[in-house]
Amino acid sequence: MSFRYRRTYRGPLRAVVLDWAGTTCDHGCLAPAATFIAAFASAHVPITVEQARAPMGMAKWQHIRMITRMPTVAEAWERHHGRPPTDSDVDTLYEHFLPLQIETVARNSELIEGVLDVVSAMRQRGLKIGSTTGYPGAVMEVVVRVAKAQGYEPDSIVTADDTPLGRPGPFPAFKTLIDMGVHPVEAVVKIGDTVVDIEEGLNGGMWAVGVAVTGNEVGLSAEDWAAQPADRKAALRDRASARLSSAGAHFVVDSLAHVLPVLDQIEAALARGEKP
Repeated sequence: MSFRYRRTYRGPLRAVVLDWAGTTCDHGCLAPAATFIAAFASAHVPITVEQARAPMGMAKWQHIRMITRMPTVAEAWERHHGRPPTDSDVDTLYEHFLPLQIETVARNSELIEGVLDVVSAMRQRGLKIGSTTGYPGAVMEVVVRVAKAQGYEPDSIVTADDTPLGRPGPFPAFKTLIDMGVHPVEAVVKIGDTVVDIEEGLNGGMWAVGVAVTGNEVGLSAEDWAAQPADRKAALRDRASARLSSAGAHFVVDSLAHVLPVLDQIEAALARGEKP
């Protein structure tokens, strides 16, 4: 005789794990994209905005490595340098990238509209606010300082330096839950604007919510987004939403400011015994 037991969590949500650039600050995720382009230009290998943005959300050394492995970038590197790019070249690019990124985020860490209000509403619901990022600690020192001056201070901040393996693995999200003492994972929602944000949450057994308009997939500042005609906005929104949905996002919203009704839907699903 054999038995199978299945535990089902039917309680409320306990925490959210928020990304930074493109989700809570830096509308359009402009700072990292511009810095990747500048770093590769320093090596006389120009890259496009699309190439710079493709691995967005990963730890930045790994992000640079992924760019060097793109066929067109690798070919351009070999044409200029006479050999394929190596991990030593990635080290050099990263050394050039880091001070540029620190300088850039100081100018591009303004909180996205509605973030303070929605975080306050989350806290009123009893939720802990965790955060993960692909930025290293040296960059996050600047971002955190600028965010705090604007009134945003999450309960936990996990940088790319804090776990041996980063996104798309679940380990940064796991660490922020450990820091906050939160479990079970199905009582947590990971929210971010990149494919690897979604994968981080899914790989950790969490609910995953994509942020389409304010993030990397659209890649426009608040001013540039507002200036777009309605049909262009619809096309950009649809493309970004489709990409995040195809990565497995349970829900996709325009911005963090629109996430509260989604949290209600997730709590209703939990009450029915559903899991991510």
